[in-house]
Amino acid sequence: MKNAAVLGASGYTGAEAVRLILGHPNLKLTALTAYSRAGEVYSDVFRNFTGQNLPPLVTADEVDWDDIDVVFACLPHGASQETIARIYDRVETVIDLSADFRLSDPDLYAKTYGRPHEFTELLSKRVYGLSEYSRDQLRGAKLVACPGCYPTCTALALLPGLAAGQIDADRVIVDAKSGVTGAGRKASLAFAFSETHDGAQAYAIGTHRHAPEMDQVIADFTGVTAKVRFTPHIVPMNRGMIATCHVELANGATVADLRETYEARYADEAFVHVLAEGQAPQTRHVRGSNHCQIGIFPDRTPGSAVIVSVIDNLTKGSSGQAIQNYNLTQGWDETLGLTGVGVFP
Repeated sequence: MKNAAVLGASGYTGAEAVRLILGHPNLKLTALTAYSRAGEVYSDVFRNFTGQNLPPLVTADEVDWDDIDVVFACLPHGASQETIARIYDRVETVIDLSADFRLSDPDLYAKTYGRPHEFTELLSKRVYGLSEYSRDQLRGAKLVACPGCYPTCTALALLPGLAAGQIDADRVIVDAKSGVTGAGRKASLAFAFSETHDGAQAYAIGTHRHAPEMDQVIADFTGVTAKVRFTPHIVPMNRGMIATCHVELANGATVADLRETYEARYADEAFVHVLAEGQAPQTRHVRGSNHCQIGIFPDRTPGSAVIVSVIDNLTKGSSGQAIQNYNLTQGWDETLGLTGVGVFP
């Protein structure tokens, strides 16, 4: 058994991490931290955990880190790097769910997030944990940066075709939509029920912080240079994400060739599934699970295709992938604690 702590347990990704850890056979939930909610009983913050006998919420300074094996850091962007630096030498493994260690280039991080990266030595040691593509690097890793939800959903949809040279890397358009939980658990008028219900909106148009991460993922795992044209949207659902990727085929490839490539690449994957021809992925079919479903379709424009990918933004897009990554660092079966199917209806 490994003793686990969740930093930022009062947020949505923190609560999802707690839910998944409770079902993990090799993890014992030992510490839960929060800033504004420290001192509270966890089931008073999230009533769905009533009866689970969980540790109380405390500040990070109150935790004896020498008793912790793995930390799941679910802190806001910018707050994670300093806390991780303080505890890094006292724990075996840190799985960071924030953006603080995702971008390899500290200058790009500063440009993208509007603040300098203050711990570049740690940044140089981290492993970027897109689970299905990082297995070899994850084994024994001490610091893992979990990808963002949009990059996860998009990368799983694009990487096989780009790696095979079947997609033109200069002509990729990603239209993605996320549930409101993607913005985090905070009091904001923009995410109030009356502001988000019964409507949809694009945001961060042409400027979203996950776009540079998508370019990095493509370069790192395919060797191809791309600049993804990406527009995110918020839609009125709690959780879920769909990325509709419009691509131009390259090197004489057909949609049938593309499907063959994807089916071969993901044939043995536990969590990524290429649907049968004509089946369109839906977020409701992966809700609450660590699964990704992908559909591949011909477009009405000759020489082009549409690739649709769906995940739960809080699970495969965040805490579920974090657990999967930790399993891989330990050499365990990567499905441990993650075997649940989507909750439907």
